[in-house]
Amino acid sequence: MEKFEYFKKELTYIKNEKIRNSCKTMVNLLPDYFFEIPASSTGKYHPEFTLGVGGLVRHVKAAVRIAKDLLDNPIIGDKYKDDEKDLMLMALILHDGLKSGLTHNRYTQFDHPTLIKNYIMDNKDKLELSDSELKFIGKVIEAHMGPWNTDYNGNVLLPVPKTKYENFVHMCDYLASRKYLNIKFDNDNNIIE
Repeated sequence: MEKFEYFKKELTYIKNEKIRNSCKTMVNLLPDYFFEIPASSTGKYHPEFTLGVGGLVRHVKAAVRIAKDLLDNPIIGDKYKDDEKDLMLMALILHDGLKSGLTHNRYTQFDHPTLIKNYIMDNKDKLELSDSELKFIGKVIEAHMGPWNTDYNGNVLLPVPKTKYENFVHMCDYLASRKYLNIKFDNDNNIIE
């Protein structure tokens, strides 16, 4: 099985074929550990369904599903062009792709948004995206941590969301990390409708 098949359903939400194909390519390039680790290395910052084997995949699926539902709501979704929606969905699928680094570290890498942004740029020749689309994805991914942008020494390492796109991606990731959520998944890590 190719890695992108973990996100078979979520990829159908992306309408633009070149964006969808580029997302598949990047998912296939993610390290194997991404598909196995929990969303939180300590268990403190994410809901129960994101813990254990495959928890990070379930967290990402939850964030993407929240985004899709919000974007399908015309009050919210009509503020965005179709390609902007697709790029934000791609960004959410990839946003935690290097959460534990290029090679698996025990704990979350604080700079994982910058790591995945750079990883996408390092592989841009394999993608069907324009420079402006790559920049868009990089900016929304890099700002997805929102106000949690300083390291343990108080150094600001990540940008806070400024645009409506950065705010939207941060909001979907934030909502998917709320401990009061109880999203049900089947044995293949697909959200039960």
